[in-house]
Amino acid sequence: MNHICLIGRLTADPEVRYTQGEKPMAVARYTLAVDRPRRAEGQQAADFIRCVAFGNTAEFAEKYLHKGNKIALEGRIQTGSYDDKDGKKVYTTDVIVNHHSFCESAGNAPSKSITTDENGFMSIPDGLEDDGLPFN
Repeated sequence: MNHICLIGRLTADPEVRYTQGEKPMAVARYTLAVDRPRRAEGQQAADFIRCVAFGNTAEFAEKYLHKGNKIALEGRIQTGSYDDKDGKKVYTTDVIVNHHSFCESAGNAPSKSITTDENGFMSIPDGLEDDGLPFN
C-alpha cells in the first residue's frame, strides 16, 4: 500500500500552472517542511518534501495555501527519473496530494484564547445559550 500522511509548513507559496488542451487542469507544486523527532534537547531538524496536487486540489492550493501555513495532507509517494542537460540521470521523489487541510486558524494562532480548568476542560463563555452547543 502506498499511502502517506504528513503535517508541516509550506516553505513558499504554491507554484501553479495549467495544462494545455481542451480541458486545462491545474497543477500545483510546493515544498512542505516536516519536523523530524528531536534526538537531543535543542536539536530541531526537518525534511523538505516536494508535493504535487492536480485538478481541484491544485486549485484549492492556489487559492488558499501560502508560505508558512501549517497543513495536513494525505496522498502517495511517486518516484521517477529524467536526464538533465549534461546527460546525468536525476531521480525524483514527490508526494502526489489527494487531500490537504489546515492545521491552524488564520494568522497561525487560535482566533480566541481558550481557557481550561485543572482537568483540561474548556470553559463555556457566559451568555452562550444551550441551543448554541453542537451536541444538543
